[in-house]
Amino acid sequence: MIGSIDVFRTALLAWYDAHARDLPWRGDNTPYHTWVSEIMLQQTQAATVIPYYLRFIERFPTVQTLADAPIDEVLKLWEGLGYYRRAHNLHQAARIIVAQHDGQLPRDEKALLALPGVGRYTAGAIRSIAFGAPAPVLDGNVKRILARLDDISASIDLRETEKALWARATALISHQRPGDFNQALMELGATVCLPATPACAACPVADFCAAQAQGVQMQRPVRTPKKRIPHYDVAAGVVWHADDPKRFLIAQRPAAGMLGGMWEFPGGKQEPGESLPQTLARELMEELGIQVTVGEKLTVVKHAFTHFRITLHAFHARHVSGEPQCLGVDDWRWVTLEEAAVFAMAKTDRAIIAKLRKSECECVSMSV
Repeated sequence: MIGSIDVFRTALLAWYDAHARDLPWRGDNTPYHTWVSEIMLQQTQAATVIPYYLRFIERFPTVQTLADAPIDEVLKLWEGLGYYRRAHNLHQAARIIVAQHDGQLPRDEKALLALPGVGRYTAGAIRSIAFGAPAPVLDGNVKRILARLDDISASIDLRETEKALWARATALISHQRPGDFNQALMELGATVCLPATPACAACPVADFCAAQAQGVQMQRPVRTPKKRIPHYDVAAGVVWHADDPKRFLIAQRPAAGMLGGMWEFPGGKQEPGESLPQTLARELMEELGIQVTVGEKLTVVKHAFTHFRITLHAFHARHVSGEPQCLGVDDWRWVTLEEAAVFAMAKTDRAIIAKLRKSECECVSMSV
């Protein structure tokens, strides 16, 4: 970085005071609200988080109300926000806070880090924003800013570089306004110092940026090339009840796994040499112990997760034999379309629900 740290802090904070976005969690820096917002903002943009945050705080205004709630209700409110492990961690941590900290988030860094879902970044955000402690933060936005300020040519994915970035963030933190300073850095990264198109002309600290001075800001930060993201074909079944044609089967994913506790149309990944109908029949036998007749394909849904992508092929199927069992699932239900609305589902399964509703409407309109 070029220039005085004190002047840098002053320029950044002045810009933040004038240009900070009006975000709901910034109006109330209580430890609980700060914690909830920071967990929601992990790998998710602020604009997406706002409506979820408002609904969440309205339903769970305190740590106690969150701790008392069933996890199914928490997941339902989280539905569509993704990275559902965050919801599990919030719920579990709330119960720990009630049991071990009298319902109050701890100020101590070690105690915060012991909570599920709280890492060094989140602990720093809570301590600086809610408690006024001079604790640094280092998320993707801050890494990018520091890599440009110091013109770091090494990959920020390397452990040595990250260690150096934490040290730099610690040296820069304002002791007078640590929470505002950290939020200012994150705000700058979210609105000005963008990954592909940094708005250097609008940057309040452009004069301090070594990468900009060298004309290499577009090449910073340096990242280690990522491995090719794998793709899987997945078969899911809308399994209709043999004796009640309005009901279909949904299953609850194991709590400890990916999308834990969410409800879905049962199925799984296609194995080599299988057709998709064969995949579905095998998965339903392995997970629920039922036999089905696989019918027509209903829809295809593509979705990208953090480390892989899927193409989900949803088929109509008819239950033939076998009472559903919890072999590879935590629970199961026969439900109607209306009843399915109360269960927490991921976007892919909600897309199947939407297709079923559309098909139902089309059938009604054709019969009129």
